[in-house]
Amino acid sequence: MTLNRRTLLAASGAVGLASMGVAQAQPKLLRMVVPLTPGTTPDLIARAIGPLMQAKLDMGYVVDNKAGASGMIGMDFVAKSSDPATLLIVPATTVTLPLFYKSVDFDVINGFTPITQVCSSSFVLVVHKDVPAKNLSEFISWAKSKPGLFYASPGNGTHHHLFMELLKQSVGVSLEHVAYKGSAPAFNDLLGGQIPAMFMPIQVAVPLRDAGRLKIIGGSLRDRHPGFPDIPSLQEQGAKNFHADPWFSVWGTPKMPAAQVEQYRAAIISALADTAVHDKLTQQGLILKTSTPAELLALTQAEAALWTQMIRNSNIKAE
Repeated sequence: MTLNRRTLLAASGAVGLASMGVAQAQPKLLRMVVPLTPGTTPDLIARAIGPLMQAKLDMGYVVDNKAGASGMIGMDFVAKSSDPATLLIVPATTVTLPLFYKSVDFDVINGFTPITQVCSSSFVLVVHKDVPAKNLSEFISWAKSKPGLFYASPGNGTHHHLFMELLKQSVGVSLEHVAYKGSAPAFNDLLGGQIPAMFMPIQVAVPLRDAGRLKIIGGSLRDRHPGFPDIPSLQEQGAKNFHADPWFSVWGTPKMPAAQVEQYRAAIISALADTAVHDKLTQQGLILKTSTPAELLALTQAEAALWTQMIRNSNIKAE
């Protein structure tokens, strides 16, 4: 009896330790890596969906801003992580990083596990208030009459930069790129008249337009933004096949199990469906839009092909 009791206790202890080991292996804190600074769109999305993801998954949740090197520091961290409780939220333009920077040492597409797209948005082509153009046709005529014009962006490879280069190819105008170190100085110089034109997020541009500080020429999406139906798209004004979508998506660490992917995806979709989250994000000019992992991968591959061809056509060199 004594031996059996000891054996039973030992076995029970072993089961208890094993159970503890299983429990300890379960992720208790979900880390959403934002490879950009606080206040950027990926950061706003990550913080908006966080509380509801935490409740849905019964896990802790933290937004981890790992900014720097145009997003490469945070992306590199996730690409080299094996933690199944680490996610990454990025803009579509991250697929162009290898086209601009020779130092990228991770696969910007296949180095992560696709989970879901989270939203789309729109940028608008804007000009200084004194530029004599109020639509695309007038802008083209004015730009062609003024050789040596410049346009601004917050840096190489940003939406602002890529969208203008794509438009230049679409309508045949010539403007030289001036890359600023961030959005604020670029916006300030446009408003001050030092730079005549640039692309700008629609939710930033509309209040400035309404205050008479700039003019909006047209939107970057194929169709009009549902939240700003008074702004015509550039394509409908004659920019053939011009469609530039600043979308955002969530990815996991490499080789994340499918069950884990679906669990996170379901939590994200549930969070975006919440009325308060929906209202908060749409007020930022975002169009909520989700996808399957396969759809996100296909979208990203198409995006990479688009910008690779555009950059080659523009003869833009990597740094």
